[in-house]
Amino acid sequence: MVFASSDQVTAKTVESDVGPHARYSDRAAYPTPDSPKAGRGEKKFAERSRQSLDRYYDEVISRMGQPEALLIFGPGEAKLQLQERMSHSKSLSGLTVDIESTDKLTDPEIVAHVKQHYGIDR
Repeated sequence: MVFASSDQVTAKTVESDVGPHARYSDRAAYPTPDSPKAGRGEKKFAERSRQSLDRYYDEVISRMGQPEALLIFGPGEAKLQLQERMSHSKSLSGLTVDIESTDKLTDPEIVAHVKQHYGIDR
């Protein structure tokens, strides 16, 4: 996360305990499509992964406070998932959110990107 005001921009990292997206693999059993257990393990795996991401996004949202404006950027789909999770927050309703796709950036590059986006003098 990067916090910006008219005179200062600072970056803060919110660590996630959610690992990279993994594929479900159940090598112990090979259920047939008509077996009663077919797909259950994979559904539980996907649900646990979704719940972990939701907890992480909730943590990020709670650390935001009440921003005047928000810029979410980065590679991949996480920015869109965060935006979706934010839509469930009444305290953030009406907030202007800008979404941008970028490559992976270092902390100094992130700060520079935010300054450029909001026209903050260096």
